[in-house]
Amino acid sequence: MKKLIALFAVSTVASTSAVAGIALSGAASVSYDDNGSLPSATTYDADITLVGTAGSTTFTYSMDVDRTNPATTAADLSTTIGPVTVAADMFDVNESNTDSGTGNPKTDTDDTGVTVSIDAPIGDATIGLDNSGDVTVSGTWAGVTVSHTMKKHADVTTGSASIAGMDISVSNDGGSTTWTIGTTVSGVDLTLASSNKLTAAFGLTGNTMTVTHNPERASAADKAATLTAPAKHNVTYQKAYTTVAVSRDLTSGAALSATFSSLDDSLTLKASVAF
Repeated sequence: MKKLIALFAVSTVASTSAVAGIALSGAASVSYDDNGSLPSATTYDADITLVGTAGSTTFTYSMDVDRTNPATTAADLSTTIGPVTVAADMFDVNESNTDSGTGNPKTDTDDTGVTVSIDAPIGDATIGLDNSGDVTVSGTWAGVTVSHTMKKHADVTTGSASIAGMDISVSNDGGSTTWTIGTTVSGVDLTLASSNKLTAAFGLTGNTMTVTHNPERASAADKAATLTAPAKHNVTYQKAYTTVAVSRDLTSGAALSATFSSLDDSLTLKASVAF
């Protein structure tokens, strides 16, 4: 009997040690959309993420579980050896390539890859190289974060900083520049994007209202593939519209929200929980 008790104790300690480096998190929600004049619809979403850590190595695995057969959504592995960090994205996302009217790509892209980065002693810069041959140099100097990726056909540069109470982010991708500016005025969080999209969020913690104005979307024809981008579907015209979302956190840990959209006069009610 003593041997059985000792064996059970050892098994318990081994099991506890094996799962000590595993973290489980997830979220689930259910939404009801009256869809304005169209038939109403109810949708569900549930996701689980497992993160395993052993020393300086981390593995992250995510699943979409609101279906008969759970589907993988992410599988990432990273490890650090001195100043060198190796990261591997092992899951190829199956993007939708149907014509949705938003200019989405016509063909699927390979999202897997390996990136090796080095913390170089050059002003706290980090230099990275991925398996496609792209080289990225990034770092933060005087409160300004800058990242520059040297690609085969088109460079990408991004920068962000907090200056005089404003959060500024700028990105240039192959010559096309976009930006966002965020600030707080009298308790209202405002965000303005180069696309003329404006968002205002206000309220107390756990009880907020967010008003978003979405600009008009101009139509555009199909785009043929280039050296820097895949072929894309056309873009359909969409009028400007505004959404108003009211959310409330409950003491149970769940959250309720109601969103009205002037695009189709629809009201969406959503209940969600995260752990």
